[in-house]
Amino acid sequence: MPATSIAPSLIMVQFLEWVAARPRSREDVLEAWQSSCPRFPVWEDARAEGFVCQKGGDWGEHNVELTPLGQAALASVRG
Repeated sequence: MPATSIAPSLIMVQFLEWVAARPRSREDVLEAWQSSCPRFPVWEDARAEGFVCQKGGDWGEHNVELTPLGQAALASVRG
């Protein structure tokens, strides 16, 4: 799992809070957090940093959940 020592950006925190609020499907995430700007891919960044993962279904792609690293990142900014 990738380790990060940098505090997550505000948009990343907002994304992690949104994912943590209730169960989210991959489709929900892609619809709500799509970006036409290649410099602003919060969904891809969250996956690359190890903050979220996909679980459930036959192939593990149906639900998006916070990883322990994502939970820790969110807890660190919540104080």
